[in-house]
Amino acid sequence: MSNPSDAISHSHDSNGHAPDANNHSHGHAHSEESLKRIVNRLSRIEGHVRGIKTMVNEGRPCPDVLVQVAAVRGALDRVARLILDEHLSECISRAVAEGNIETELTELKAALDRFFD
Repeated sequence: MSNPSDAISHSHDSNGHAPDANNHSHGHAHSEESLKRIVNRLSRIEGHVRGIKTMVNEGRPCPDVLVQVAAVRGALDRVARLILDEHLSECISRAVAEGNIETELTELKAALDRFFD
């Protein structure tokens, strides 16, 4: 991260969920640019999914709908890759520096197990 003042912090548990007020997890700080890139991609995917819903409601041919579903799946995979890249380059490096790498790796392994299930 080039400028700590550009960081945005968020927390999540080992399942990738934001903690509630009674469950405080460790925080992660990511660059604002990185978060914007991920959110923008998710917004485009959201619009694409709405388009697929419209196709289904209009009775468009199943092969056409399946092609669009495949496109969304690919886009989600690319977002997951961005998130993983960010996690490896920022969060894991930070965990090494802070001496809590075992906890971070355990959480990453649990998340990857769920992702690849």
